[in-house]
Amino acid sequence: MNRGLILKAGQLFWICIFFSFSLFGGEGMWLPQLLKALNEKEMKSMGMKLSADDIYSINKGSLKDAIVHFGGFCTSEIVSPNGLLLTNHHCGYGQIQSHSTVENNLIKNGFWAKNYKEELPNEGLTATLIDYIDDVTEKALLGVTPGMNAGDRQSLIESNIANIRKSYSLESYQQVVIRPFYDGNQYFAFVTTVFRDVRLVGAPPESIGKFGSDTDNWVWPRHTGDFSLFRIYAGKDNKPADYSPDNVPYVPKHFLPVSMDGIEVGDFTMVFGFPGKTNQYLPASAVNQIITTLNPAKITIRDKALKITDKYMRADEATKIKYAAKYASIANYWKKWIGESQGLKQTNALGEKQAFEAEFTRRLSAESPYSAVLLDLNRLYQEIEPYALANDYVSEILFRNVDLTSTISSVRRLVNEYDKKGESGYLEMLPKVSGMFDNFYPDFDAKIDQEKLTALLDLYVKGVAPSFIPSGLKGTSSGKNPDFSIIVEEMYNQSLFSSSQKVSELFEQSADIAVKKIKTDPLYLWVGDWLDLYNRDILTPYTTLKKEIDAKQALYTKAQLELFPEIRFYPDANSTLRVTYGKVEGYQPKDAVTYQPVTYLDGIIEKYIPGDYEFDVQPRMLELYNSKNFGIYADKSGKLPVCFIGSNHTTGGNSGSPAIDAEGNLIGLNFDRVWEGTMSDIHYDVSICRNIMVDVRYILWVIDKYAGAGHLVSEMKLTHPKTGKKKR
Repeated sequence: MNRGLILKAGQLFWICIFFSFSLFGGEGMWLPQLLKALNEKEMKSMGMKLSADDIYSINKGSLKDAIVHFGGFCTSEIVSPNGLLLTNHHCGYGQIQSHSTVENNLIKNGFWAKNYKEELPNEGLTATLIDYIDDVTEKALLGVTPGMNAGDRQSLIESNIANIRKSYSLESYQQVVIRPFYDGNQYFAFVTTVFRDVRLVGAPPESIGKFGSDTDNWVWPRHTGDFSLFRIYAGKDNKPADYSPDNVPYVPKHFLPVSMDGIEVGDFTMVFGFPGKTNQYLPASAVNQIITTLNPAKITIRDKALKITDKYMRADEATKIKYAAKYASIANYWKKWIGESQGLKQTNALGEKQAFEAEFTRRLSAESPYSAVLLDLNRLYQEIEPYALANDYVSEILFRNVDLTSTISSVRRLVNEYDKKGESGYLEMLPKVSGMFDNFYPDFDAKIDQEKLTALLDLYVKGVAPSFIPSGLKGTSSGKNPDFSIIVEEMYNQSLFSSSQKVSELFEQSADIAVKKIKTDPLYLWVGDWLDLYNRDILTPYTTLKKEIDAKQALYTKAQLELFPEIRFYPDANSTLRVTYGKVEGYQPKDAVTYQPVTYLDGIIEKYIPGDYEFDVQPRMLELYNSKNFGIYADKSGKLPVCFIGSNHTTGGNSGSPAIDAEGNLIGLNFDRVWEGTMSDIHYDVSICRNIMVDVRYILWVIDKYAGAGHLVSEMKLTHPKTGKKKR
């Protein structure tokens, strides 16, 4: 948030923009039903031609009727009157992968359905539309009093929410989702329609959809065509239905026209979607803990694990293939945390938080119910720090960076089911666990795993409090630690779970014999002892303190809303429908470095490395580039735009969100943020926070010219809002 406070010589000096959001025009994830009251005037001053009712209306078709929660984890948008969906390639990756075979590898080669019959169904994939949004705060907080403890308060709210849900008369295909806002000080109900027949229509090869892969992840300049196409199907009554060959393409209330006029620096941009989670209103003590303690520990752990994995991947092509997906997954947030920490420091986020808290304290009256809230939060963050640090260490080592230990939790569930229900419980759980192991071993190398665990154990015993170290890892009285390499090697050599053959043989035996063997397995026992200590001495106190922090945070947020009525506070993201707006603009991440806001196909050719898994380019694209066959998709200079950046406030969950122009047309597809601005989940700063979007003209060029699937472009409504040409 734009906190124009600075401390100097013990006094507070205000800059005039403290209460203005105009400087940070891109900041905020706003609820669409409140735009008329809070944002419409500012959005129009930035160039928007739409009204708030054009964006959100329950009485007529509006933009919100084209915005789809894709699978519950990404955003997509309807781009034709026939229910055609556009989302990111990485959002549809699981479905693309599920339809791939060695003989027909859709990930490698791409996929383009020539007609409705060729579109591929995806079991379990849903597309959710928002029907309307209700403010249910009064009902949700009925009976809640200021003096209630956190547990009683939450129990009462949950009971109230259950009653609210019962009050809605819903169709079989509708759901009502009730979420807290402003840390539980406000509640909204989202009534949704859920479509259950969503089919894969088209996807570029990964040489386009993942161009740049790990190296370019979180990075600008970017040249990734991160898109895929799906379609919503409905029953003949246009209502949601289970998959059936008789289903027909859904006819939406609204779909997004596509602008062919492109973008220019300074153009208004709006991103509409379902951002996952942000924490904008944390106290300075929490931000300091992230910068100085938690992020450095997680970065160090992943850095160590990644270097070990990378060493083996570089030495052997088969290992590279085996570990590519896991490496990318681990590297993703490792890179994000580095950028987040650097961005928080570069923009003086901690100083701004501290200055805001100084003014917060100044505004408190002597009898204020909020007089101790910051002191309480500071104390609680100090108390939780050793537990939070140990929690991150255990999570990173046992559950994320070491493959074999992460499987033990599944085995423990199998044993627990046996202990509770006997053979019937064991047999009920067995297919899930054995199936997990079937998928596990093809991408597992015990040697790599052992080396990672050995190195990370050394970090653990040096990084956490002595009371959190399992007895088998504790050093001697002289301070010498045991040889972790010997401990790990012996466990892996003796464990049944190090070998796919041994596990297969284990699961073929009777429940009694199998459980007996599991309970004597050295790795199972070792991980189990560590998890018991973790659950008892780390997780339990951590969870207790976290509940207290959450209750105090709710009070602190409530206080901010009351003490600063002149500020337009926006609620943190929580996977509900939001609007963010900004403009197309570059940025300067460091001295003498300036990034322009648009990349072109020329940049793909510059990055091209034949045969490289990240930067290879297909012959078809080279042919089109060399002949300059860009069709109607080139810009005024004759070049083909690929990606652009803007000052829109986005986060995870916004993947696949549409970038919309001033008149409501689609101009791009959001898929990432710049590395220097990844701290925007905690602290937004317009100087370096940018979201990355695929230019819609590149998307259409790939579909039409590269893939020869122009029939899909023909479904869309192409517009020329700037030049005034006739709509196609």
